[in-house]
Amino acid sequence: MSVSHDVQQIEQANSSGRTPVVFVHGLWLLPSSWDRWATVFAEAGYAPVTLGWPDDPDTVAEAKAHPEVFAHKTVGQIADHLTELIGKLERRPAVVGHSFGGLLAQILAGRGLSAASVAIDPAPFRGVLPLPVSSLRASVPVLGNPANIHRAVPLTYEQFRYAFANAVTEEEAKELYETFSVAAPGAPLFQAATANFNPWSETKVNSRSPERGPLLIISGEKDNTVPWAIANASYKKQKRNEAAVTEIVEIPGRGHSLTIDSGWREVADTALAFVRRFL
Repeated sequence: MSVSHDVQQIEQANSSGRTPVVFVHGLWLLPSSWDRWATVFAEAGYAPVTLGWPDDPDTVAEAKAHPEVFAHKTVGQIADHLTELIGKLERRPAVVGHSFGGLLAQILAGRGLSAASVAIDPAPFRGVLPLPVSSLRASVPVLGNPANIHRAVPLTYEQFRYAFANAVTEEEAKELYETFSVAAPGAPLFQAATANFNPWSETKVNSRSPERGPLLIISGEKDNTVPWAIANASYKKQKRNEAAVTEIVEIPGRGHSLTIDSGWREVADTALAFVRRFL
């Protein structure tokens, strides 16, 4: 997604006079994975802004043709890129993120950039200790080869089926893989895996910031990549924030693809209801 496209969305949000809602994608997806969510939030009276990571291609087809553009992206680089873009908004937005986008949403909230945040199956931040076997297995395609820290890594269908689409039918899983799955930088997964051994980790979240604002964590019951143990540990650290509401909800029967699969609307409505309470 070109920066000019992001700036165009920001200008539209500013001119609309509506409260912006910024959507942040995670690994193996693009901003377009939020398109249906953007429609729902626009119809609810908000100004949706689907921001890209640095060098995101505009389309899945373009991303599949040039996977190398995803390489060498770190959590800190992406967070700073999003911080700069959000700084162009005239009103403090709500921020909704999925997976590593959920981690980024919490980093941005800790920087005081969001008025309310929703982190969906969020990747763990420094200090979140549980490491379930399913999460390790979902990370093996990247972490299994140390050289991947400098590479862009696509998932095979079988890997996507386990990490994202384990709670949908085979037919839907194949459709999701073709429609949404792109390569992803390996570095963020290595950063998350080593965060608790690195005091300077870029996956740090200022969870106690008085400027953090209300936060909802959404967990898919059947998520292999970010299971309940990780989401709940993130919640327990975040709820120590005395300045703002912190909540967690589990969506039954859902895997990591919960923002893009056929049950996406239930998750979108859950996020929207939370945002509406505060903005």
